Amino acid sequence: MQQPHDADAEHAILGRISKMVADEKTLRDLLASGAGDGGSERDRLAALERELDQCWDLLRQRRALSEAGEDPGGARVRPSSTVEGYRS
Repeated sequence: MQQPHDADAEHAILGRISKMVADEKTLRDLLASGAGDGGSERDRLAALERELDQCWDLLRQRRALSEAGEDPGGARVRPSSTVEGYRS
């Protein structure tokens, strides 16, 4: 069973993911509409996608550790080069 602080940490990660998904949608809408200069929005979108990959990976690590009866606090953010391209 998850400890309360573990649930709080997972909730915080999910909250961060939700905010980034909303930001991603906003950036995609900006790019689709042709608003802005495009370059900075594309750069921000790429950075956001990398950070999202890292957050999803962290959440998966935490859940796997918890399911294995280990401390989910042992999960660590891995470099984007490690997690990019993972598919669910």
